[in-house]
This record gives sequence, C-alpha cells and structure tokens, in this order.
Amino acid sequence: MAEWFLFLPQSRLSITDIVLRARTAEASGFDGLAFLDHLETPMAPDAPLWEAMTIATWVAAHTERLRIGHLVLCDAFRHAAVLAKQAVTLAEATGGRFELGLGSGSMPDELARFGLGEPTAGARVTALEQTVTALKRYWSGGEDTQLPTPSSPIPLLLAGRGPRMLKLVAQHADWWNLPATHVNELPQLVGKIGSARASVQQMVGFVGDGADAEAVIGTARRRFSQLGPGLVCGGADELVAYFTGLRDHGAQRFYVWFSDFAAPETIAEFGKRVVSALGE
Repeated sequence: MAEWFLFLPQSRLSITDIVLRARTAEASGFDGLAFLDHLETPMAPDAPLWEAMTIATWVAAHTERLRIGHLVLCDAFRHAAVLAKQAVTLAEATGGRFELGLGSGSMPDELARFGLGEPTAGARVTALEQTVTALKRYWSGGEDTQLPTPSSPIPLLLAGRGPRMLKLVAQHADWWNLPATHVNELPQLVGKIGSARASVQQMVGFVGDGADAEAVIGTARRRFSQLGPGLVCGGADELVAYFTGLRDHGAQRFYVWFSDFAAPETIAEFGKRVVSALGE
C-alpha cells in the first residue's frame, strides 16, 4: 500500500494556517507531511518563508500521528554535527515520527547570495556524501558518537536523479525521492536505487466535487505549467487511475503538492476520495 504525504511549502501561509493544514491532513488519512528548505521562497523571493527545522518542530508538536520531514533539507545549510543533533532531538521528541530528507542543494545562486559557497554540482554531491557518512558516525556508538544516540533508526531520504546521487541512494538511503519535474522518468530510474523505496513528488490540480473543472485546471496550469509532467489535473477518478499507474511503476510514497496551495477543503476531499480509494 502506498503512503501519502502532504508537501506543504511553508511560504505565504501563517504558522496557524500551516498547523490547520497539517491537522486536516492527519484527519484525512495522510501518513505524513513534508516542508521545503530554502532561505527565500523559490521563484518568489519577496514571499515570506519560515525556517524548515523550526516549522517542522512546531507542527510535530501540534499533531499526533503524522510523520514529519522535508523535501529536502539543503546539505550546505547545516554542519553535519549540528544536523545530527537536531535530527536525534526531533526524532526522540516525536516518538520516532521524524524522517531526515537531504539533498545537495538545487539553487546555487541562493548559496552564493548568502555566503554558503558556490560549488559545482559535483562538489555538492561529494559534500552530501561526506555528511551522510558523518551522520552514521555520530550515531554509531563509536569514538565520535554524540549522546544521546537515536533510540530507533532515523529514516534517511535522499533526493535527486544524477548517476552519483542514485549511487549514494543505493548505498545509504531508506527512501529516494524523484522531483516532480522528472516524474515521467520513474520507470527508467527506479531500478538504480538498490533497496531504497521510491517516492515521487507530484503537483495536483484537484477538481473537487461540484468544482468548475475548466477554472481549476486553467489556474493550475497558469501557476505550475513549468513543472511539465510534474503537474497532473483531474477529478478523483482520474487521479486514482494516475496514482495507481505510478504505484505500478514502483512508487511507494506520494508527496502531493496542491495547486490551490493546499486549501483545507481540498486536502479533506482528496483524502476522502483519492487516498482512501487507493488504500482499498
């Protein structure tokens, strides 16, 4: 059975609105929730954006069952020793509901602007590999161990699709995430991730019961057509068929991103008509 996470960029929303959406997702059958990790909102730098680990902690404290994570934390933003301590603390505070999602950084201009370096893509992947290795060392019980160590393993998700990243996934990750813009490549890539489980990020223009399909789809395409195959639009039956196809190609988790910025009523109806249908 596939898992369902709400992908909720913590931009343009108050913290109260974010908690409302998280609780709605929890009540609507979603398994988890993921935030993004940037210092400014991608493609909209004037839009306010909450810090990733802090908002995850706050939402975890205001939910009971949802697993909490990120698509994905940027490796360059945190020293590995600090990240190791943050991850253990949040995992223990939530009773094991935290999952560690990591990536090498998708916006080099952002890193340069904030003085976090301007490495090549290859150098960023090398740095990520060093971080993953260091995390295991800090949690291993050996000479460099930080205390406390995790009382249970913290799931590691890595995101990306390049050859070196896929090799890193196969060596170290519990989960691999395929970005929305490349979701059509799932059948070609899923065989390269070893024992890791596959997840996909998907933007959805959900046409709810009684909604104006033309208006919903038009708005979704106007806002997110740049995602290409990463945007899918339709009613419940169409989306059940679409996600069934992704599941048949190997996806074991869906990170759903709504084109209406996750209105609570959209989350609730999608949970009732799509999430529950695939669960059956």
